[in-house]
Amino acid sequence: MAGIIDADTHISESEAMWAMMDKEMYPRRPVLLKGPDDTLYGPRNAFWLIDGNIFPKPNGKGSFRLITPSASKLESSRGDIHLAYREMTDIPGRLKDMDKLGVDKQVVFPTLFLIYITDDVALDVAMARAYNRFLAQACAKSGGRMSWVVVPPLHSVEESVKEIKWGKDNGAVGVFFRGIEGQRTLDNPYFNPIYQEASDTDLPILIHTGAGCPLFLSLFDVERNHTFGHSRVQPLFAFRDLIANKIPEQFPKLRFGFIEASAGWVPFMMHIIKRLFREKWKFSSDQDMFREYRIFVACEADEDVSYIAQYTGEDHLLIGSDYGHQDPSEERQLVAAMRAREDIPAALTDKIFFDNPKLLYPLN
Repeated sequence: MAGIIDADTHISESEAMWAMMDKEMYPRRPVLLKGPDDTLYGPRNAFWLIDGNIFPKPNGKGSFRLITPSASKLESSRGDIHLAYREMTDIPGRLKDMDKLGVDKQVVFPTLFLIYITDDVALDVAMARAYNRFLAQACAKSGGRMSWVVVPPLHSVEESVKEIKWGKDNGAVGVFFRGIEGQRTLDNPYFNPIYQEASDTDLPILIHTGAGCPLFLSLFDVERNHTFGHSRVQPLFAFRDLIANKIPEQFPKLRFGFIEASAGWVPFMMHIIKRLFREKWKFSSDQDMFREYRIFVACEADEDVSYIAQYTGEDHLLIGSDYGHQDPSEERQLVAAMRAREDIPAALTDKIFFDNPKLLYPLN
């Protein structure tokens, strides 16, 4: 256990979080709704009501499934991870669970914010503030074993900068993004002040799978299409756009992490990008680009990790269990699964578990 870092875990947002919303916005907080389990939604029968819309919408066109709220029949009956551990209302209990799994530290990402929620600036700011303050307080109880990631209210650049500053002062180790944000790709100059603040505060930009683009979300039915189109591949778009538009050169100290999108796409995307630049490609190797551009990728325990490392370099891979979730990305027995891989050199596994997360996240 000593030193192993789980680079991608989650919280299930709860009513305790929304109780922390600013007084003037409290009437607009997410409200828990629960229905019968004999509808189209079945045991996914609890939702957040936010400005007249339900989140998540578990079936039909534009659907997306989440583990929040925990009150649904499906989530409340789970036996793998205690509800209070998922909601981070019992930090000592979650730490004991980490001990059982052989993990020393966790980096925590949001769940509800994996999906695009609102166009309303004031609500976006209020929800992000409540989330960030709840996570800061919860992680502060972990004795340094749990770290959190700032959710910036990206409808407001000014407020996003404020939240990044506040997060840095209160233990945050990164800034949360999805692969597309609203109608903007991540190379858009709109985000430059946010990138600059992240660079100035030594917080990496962490591009996690998520349905940040309402247009994409509206095209898919999660029952038929799962999350591939509206969530899983969007970090790949960000990878292409950030590199093609040389965003890492504009912010030469800023680190970028691509989280929960697997890593097997790296050779394909590098081929696409090098064909784009052709003779203008300036790097001596793929590994040279990952090193110079300070790019990290989270792999999964069943991928061809040794092969992927030939592209990223051994110092730019990390791994997360997706603790808290119960989708195909979740790998509760992550440590055991990686240790059982005889095809991955032990030295590489150690870098992925111990060293590389500290290169991306400011954990020291």
